[in-house]
Amino acid sequence: SWITWYCSLPGHEFFIEVPEEFIEDEFNLYGLRAIVPMYEEALDMILDLDDENPPPSSELPKIERSAELLYGLIHQRFILTKLGLSLMKLKHKEARFGVCPRVYCYYSPVLPCGMTDIPGKVNVKLYCPRCGDLYTP
Repeated sequence: SWITWYCSLPGHEFFIEVPEEFIEDEFNLYGLRAIVPMYEEALDMILDLDDENPPPSSELPKIERSAELLYGLIHQRFILTKLGLSLMKLKHKEARFGVCPRVYCYYSPVLPCGMTDIPGKVNVKLYCPRCGDLYTP
């Protein structure tokens, strides 16, 4: 699926796979149509919906960028749910986000931390709960 492929790309280690049921529920996507250009096409790409009229190949790069933006915004909402939090907790316990570089933190697992809700504004930082510092991955 597109979601599995996207989450497995290098540099996307902080993402978890959002269930399609969450994405298909319009309540969870409220307000995103106004933010994401080519919203319908991007959503179709994320959900791997076969379209009888595929978009022209010249539009594909725009749709791909919109799908990446949309998935990031959906992911941002999903990780605040009970299931999303438990999946992130599991990744944290397994230290899949990395460990603190400080010697006295004894390889304490770090958590990804978004510094703003605005997409593309600031890169994700890593937060160490042991020392309380933020690091650039």
